[in-house]
Amino acid sequence: MARTGQAATRRTGPAAAQRTGQAAGRRVPLSRDQVLEAAVTLADEGGIDALSMRKLGQALGVEAMSLYNHVAGKSDLLDGMIDVVFGEIGLPAGDGGWKLAMRQRAISAREALSRHRWAIGLMESRRSPGPATLRHHDAVLGCLREAGFSIGLSAHAYSLLDSYIYGFALQEASLPFGNEEETAQVAQEIVGTMPAGEYPYLAEMAVAHVLQPGYEYGHEFETGLELILDALERAAARG
Repeated sequence: MARTGQAATRRTGPAAAQRTGQAAGRRVPLSRDQVLEAAVTLADEGGIDALSMRKLGQALGVEAMSLYNHVAGKSDLLDGMIDVVFGEIGLPAGDGGWKLAMRQRAISAREALSRHRWAIGLMESRRSPGPATLRHHDAVLGCLREAGFSIGLSAHAYSLLDSYIYGFALQEASLPFGNEEETAQVAQEIVGTMPAGEYPYLAEMAVAHVLQPGYEYGHEFETGLELILDALERAAARG
């Protein structure tokens, strides 16, 4: 009887109480949205390659197998994560004209990708897009079509704008500098290693543009975007 009592004490000790509390916490039902948001957070912190069902389960305080009640597998998880990112991008509204709508949408997309850099190469890769992804694409095309763009020009415009947005986001993420001070330091180091007169236009660009007070590479985005939108406006006017 003494041994039985000791065993019962061990089962009801602090460790057992902790396990009971954890089990009680896990009885709160998860939702697919919670799983996706946790996965996005993990990818933001460690990159997409660091994401696994095991780590995701640990972050949520559940066994990895229980995640399959909400996602069919890794591919379905990625579909949902990309849908979360698309859901953060503002939908274009044509009230102020298609150019303003496309400008605001492009800026919103770049901001979303700066928060979720792991998503840059995955945004158009999913074969089972979610509702936010489909809604976003439909809204962009609808804005262009209602502005008078032909079906063909709408397709060209969408492709051109997305290529610019994703390409700029990828290039920005890979740069060896982040702020104005780092940009100036890197530019000065590169210019300092170039033989005098060997690369005159590159040196000119660094001194007269990059090294000017207040320069940030990110400012190039909206300038390039305006050039694209102006070109699309001319193409639409030609019918």
